[in-house]
Amino acid sequence: MVDAARSGPLRLVCFELRGQELALPIEAVRETLPIQPITRVVLTPTCLAGVFSLRGDIVPVIDLGVLLGLARTEVGDDSRIVVLDYKGGTAGIVVDRLRDLRTIEEPLEPPPSNLDPTVAQLLLGVAATSSGTVRILDANAVVTAEPLRALSKSDEEGKPA
Repeated sequence: MVDAARSGPLRLVCFELRGQELALPIEAVRETLPIQPITRVVLTPTCLAGVFSLRGDIVPVIDLGVLLGLARTEVGDDSRIVVLDYKGGTAGIVVDRLRDLRTIEEPLEPPPSNLDPTVAQLLLGVAATSSGTVRILDANAVVTAEPLRALSKSDEEGKPA
């Protein structure tokens, strides 16, 4: 989680989803990849696009659009997987296309009060820029969002003590 009273600029990996600019703090992003073959897994939440192999590791891929209440992401030539490192491991999110790296100097504004609470809890905040508003996601909140919690619990239960 990014501290609202942080000192210094916030470096962001920006991407586009349905024409909106979103971002993640750079420290949460391991890498970005062209779309890989994603295998759908039955009996999983609709926001889980499936899994893919990342150098031999099986990594879950979240369809961020579905998680945010939008239609399933249509993968195109510019689509990418943003690979996140978080407390529980590694996950990917499917985005429409990558944008620039940005550095935000000003403090983040809180998510708009009229935003659906299930979406607002996925955001660290928003930043106004010369090209528009950038919504900054909380990587940990995304991978532990309510629809995905059952999966993370089953992962923890399956680990040897």
